[in-house]
Amino acid sequence: MSKKATLDVNGKKVGVTNLDKVFYPKTGFTKGEVIDYYVRISPVLLPHLHRRPISLKRYPDGVEGFFFYEKQCPSHRPDWVKTATVSKKEGGEIDYCMLNDLPALVWAANLADLELHTFLHQAPAIQRPTALAFDLDPGAPADIIACCRVGLMVRKLFESFDMETFPKTSGSKGLQVYVPLNTAVTYEKTKAFAHAVAELLEIEHPEMVVSQMSKSLRKGKVFVDWSQNDDKKTTVCAYSLRAKDRPTTSTPLTWKEVEIAAAKKRPLSFESTEVLRRVEKHGDLFAPVLTLKQKLPALDVLTASAP
Repeated sequence: MSKKATLDVNGKKVGVTNLDKVFYPKTGFTKGEVIDYYVRISPVLLPHLHRRPISLKRYPDGVEGFFFYEKQCPSHRPDWVKTATVSKKEGGEIDYCMLNDLPALVWAANLADLELHTFLHQAPAIQRPTALAFDLDPGAPADIIACCRVGLMVRKLFESFDMETFPKTSGSKGLQVYVPLNTAVTYEKTKAFAHAVAELLEIEHPEMVVSQMSKSLRKGKVFVDWSQNDDKKTTVCAYSLRAKDRPTTSTPLTWKEVEIAAAKKRPLSFESTEVLRRVEKHGDLFAPVLTLKQKLPALDVLTASAP
């Protein structure tokens, strides 16, 4: 294949380069295969990207090379790549890219944006998160099995509030749990609530859970990272590839899968081809996160839940 080519993507011309360049050396997975994966997964991925500002995380030489974050959407972007303007605390503005459609997604993938890190809000309502997110991060020797057990604790807690939760792998070593809101709420409220949830779980399960940021406290435990609920932070998007040894993805799960993994100590990790098969079989398990409306309880309900 030539080093440069032009693809017709839904009527838009998208230039691509170096499609045969190996991005995952341990498996031989190429840049062309990265783009192909994103094209094939796009029917379920794009709704989760729609109108969400995104930080580009670019790996121009593949997963074993250097990478960099790019918040400001490149000036060389095509005019059909939409942006969202966000004010900086120190003054000035950042125009984040938004990958609202397949041409924009292919354009970003060609820039070696392997990982898709989105905000929890949609433009223009950039102060209104659409969900709570908990990133369960294991401290060795704890692993994703321990994360599954803690994830089930998160689910049980929210079930006591008659709220549904949805799990996905991080695509790395942890598990993430999302609580759809899609109602009027602020980051100030969601962050305080998420922090209180993490602290409550730590009180109830001190042998397994830590809620504090310090990495020295995480050994053998699961850090319930509540801090992602912030208007300045991004979280890896469902179906995004991860820059690991293998082309693993952040994969939506059923709670039954989490229960089985926790009980039978079965690690949960899925590569791009497996995820495509899962979507063909199950559809988008994360779709309710975009539409399910749930009201965040008052913070004092967690105080009442404390032992």
